Amino acid sequence: MDPATIIGILLAFGSLYAMIFLEGAHVQSVLLPAPMILVFGATIAIGLASFTMKDTISSFKAVGPAIKGSKINLEETVQELVGFAETARSEGLLSLEQNAHEAKDPFLKKALQNIADGTGGDDLRTMMEDEIATKNKAGRGNSKFFAALGGYAPTVGIVGTVVSLTHVLENLNKPDELGHMIAAAFVATLWGLLSSNFIWLPISSRIGRLNELEVDRMNLQLEGIMAIQEGAQPMLLTERLTAMVPQGKPAKGSKEKAEKKAENKAA
Repeated sequence: MDPATIIGILLAFGSLYAMIFLEGAHVQSVLLPAPMILVFGATIAIGLASFTMKDTISSFKAVGPAIKGSKINLEETVQELVGFAETARSEGLLSLEQNAHEAKDPFLKKALQNIADGTGGDDLRTMMEDEIATKNKAGRGNSKFFAALGGYAPTVGIVGTVVSLTHVLENLNKPDELGHMIAAAFVATLWGLLSSNFIWLPISSRIGRLNELEVDRMNLQLEGIMAIQEGAQPMLLTERLTAMVPQGKPAKGSKEKAEKKAENKAA
């Protein structure tokens, strides 16, 4: 689990609370039900109107996994693929069927099974690329939905403020209450900005970033699987896949392991 999103949002709201406390104000002054219902309710409703029902449901389903944020370790993926390459060279491609049964990743499981079944290289690449494209499109769609909410929320907040100020103008004959009413009117704008920058946009960015990492991992698996099917040497595969890892991080132990096996075979 990667708690970055939870920590970030809590720190953001914590900073807001600290400001309210230092200003000598009260939290209750911004926790007004009416503007909060308008901002959150209308923003989500506009998002629903802008997208399809399927898009909306899919986007909200993606929030939980995005907040949880499973860690994607590309170095471990390289090691795993190199291990499959070693098995394939020593025992044949058919032996990968056992690895397919043991694999927990559905994408990798399907690819290994196709290799064991003798699927052609071009067909296998096409199937894997199509699955990656579908995954990427879904993730980008979910991210786009929350980015849209982040764009709508401030405007909805302004609408709430205008409505409240209209109510203020209707009560100019009550000067003792004007200060409180005007302050309350701007709470809608506050929640529009807060929900946009503290909730919707961070969730959008989080989903988008995790989608990028997942697509990177799937592309790494694609190239590894194709190389395994072509009979690539484990040591050369290690070098090739390590070069695909962002920032050039070496796959811990993979290169050394492959070199040691090559030396043993030479001896």
